[in-house]
Amino acid sequence: MEAAGLFAAGMSPPQVARKLRVSRKSAYVWHKAWRTAGAQALASKGPGGQRCRLSDAQVEQLEAALDAGPAV
Repeated sequence: MEAAGLFAAGMSPPQVARKLRVSRKSAYVWHKAWRTAGAQALASKGPGGQRCRLSDAQVEQLEAALDAGPAV
């Protein structure tokens, strides 16, 4: 949403990319979406990728293993 404000203020996609520390490609994609559908087009759609296939119990086991740190 910050990008939408910067575009509205007259910043170019390369300037927005530098300011927000993203690739120029991302800034140009955002700019096109903003011009086409406005700021709501830049709203997050949530995490990408597939849904987690682990059960709740498996997720808990994984979290416990990660919290325990590396094996000695």
